Amino acid sequence: MTTSHYDLIIVGTGAGGGTLAYRLAPTGKKILILERGPFLPREKENWDTVQVVQKDRYHTSEIWYDNKGQAIHPGVGYFVGGNTKVYGGALFRWREQDFDQVIHKGGISPEWQLKYKDFEPYYTQAEQLYEVHGQRGIDPTEPSASEAYPHPAIRHEPRIQEIHESLQHQGYHPFYLPLAIKLNEVNRRLSACIRCNTCDGFPCLVDAKADADVNCIRPAEQYHNVTLLTEAKVTRLHTSPSGREVTTVEVEMNGESHLFSSDIVVVACGAINSAALLLKSANDQHSNGLANSSDQVGRNLMKHQNGAIIGVTRKSNLTTFQKTLAVNDFYWGDEDFDYPMGHVQLLGKINADMIAQKSPSVLGLSFREQHAFEAIASHSVDWWLTAEDLPEPNNRVTLHGDSIQLSYTENNTEAYNRLLNRWIGVLKSINCGERIIPASFYFRKKLSLQGVAHQCGTCRFGEDPTTSVLNLNCRTHDVDNLYVVDGSFFRSSAAVNPTLTIIANALRVGDHLIELIG
Repeated sequence: MTTSHYDLIIVGTGAGGGTLAYRLAPTGKKILILERGPFLPREKENWDTVQVVQKDRYHTSEIWYDNKGQAIHPGVGYFVGGNTKVYGGALFRWREQDFDQVIHKGGISPEWQLKYKDFEPYYTQAEQLYEVHGQRGIDPTEPSASEAYPHPAIRHEPRIQEIHESLQHQGYHPFYLPLAIKLNEVNRRLSACIRCNTCDGFPCLVDAKADADVNCIRPAEQYHNVTLLTEAKVTRLHTSPSGREVTTVEVEMNGESHLFSSDIVVVACGAINSAALLLKSANDQHSNGLANSSDQVGRNLMKHQNGAIIGVTRKSNLTTFQKTLAVNDFYWGDEDFDYPMGHVQLLGKINADMIAQKSPSVLGLSFREQHAFEAIASHSVDWWLTAEDLPEPNNRVTLHGDSIQLSYTENNTEAYNRLLNRWIGVLKSINCGERIIPASFYFRKKLSLQGVAHQCGTCRFGEDPTTSVLNLNCRTHDVDNLYVVDGSFFRSSAAVNPTLTIIANALRVGDHLIELIG
């Protein structure tokens, strides 16, 4: 067991840790980045639906447990870049009102001490760093912005353009999805992205996804003061006898334990794993888990109410890159529902192998032949729905022996259900619900507990150390040199993808650390 000292250690390389590493790399400070996984391999399987979707090639085999002790197979991957390696690249700013107290039918979304204006400069920098494509001025709920998107919106293919126009004709406000991909539509010869049909949920074989690995970690590695260790799993944080500072980080590599020390330690493992690491690091000074005098570590787990609708129509849909359109007309409610409902966006195009995974039975008919799967896929338009879930102390991360245990009960479900039914009605009104086998139907799937891609809230930030884990700079109240910089800090979850807010916050905390370390 050896000990090496660094000015700063970052645990995790996803949207939070990877972005922070990029921000701090030019400081000249001695930085160690620890990632429990390897670089995601570039291989043909990156674009193979059977391997990615059916065989879960890029998700961990690790087993978590629910509050009844039943096994969960979490939809997370451990690679350099974290879950951004397989994300769909949808990078949304929160609405200004999302930072205020919001009354929902199912409860209250709490106010943040920092507001949209505090994040706006960092949203702008985040969009530049992650090469976001989009167009301002179309989404009626969008917040103010100091600059245009750094890249133009990604155009719709013909069937999606038709849907866009149909929605407009019905009085809705479809807009271009803000996407972090390296696509040059003016000169495709110079484009890294080839606009393929395996982007959303897939790794990118040609590194054309703007993710935390490609856009942050690889540039940070070029600095001589930065060291990246992969397949280096942090198992515990050790503190001084006073418990006021982390003295060493214990890391398992190749079956051996190593110790690293640092003036500052930043945990960015994802909201669930970060909370679990703090709980696993309990000691005499922190008997309830590290930095957990508030008993808030692991509590208030949020992951959104996410679900999919695959609408099958008579009209064929030959779209290749489908994930280009979104709608927020029901974000704050509807004419007969005065509470927020949520957000709608297109999914990446569903294909026959994805349909085959479920072998769906619809209206009493079972589809088990490839030609039937292909017919369904070639006539479907595929949608992703998100409604906010609310912070609930009993929705939490705890430990089941050495494993992670999740207790989670859905809340605010009426908002999601209303959004689902309202959107189906909209689709039928624009002929996205025509009869085919033998009537209009929708495969509806709401993500189960293992779907934790939007995890947040387990180490909430705030000014009161009795009700929060972190201060407003994301330093733990209880430990002077320990920070948490991922989705853990969220006080609420809003109803759009959390990644851009995680990135913007990492840049903000990075500026604080630069000022602190000089």
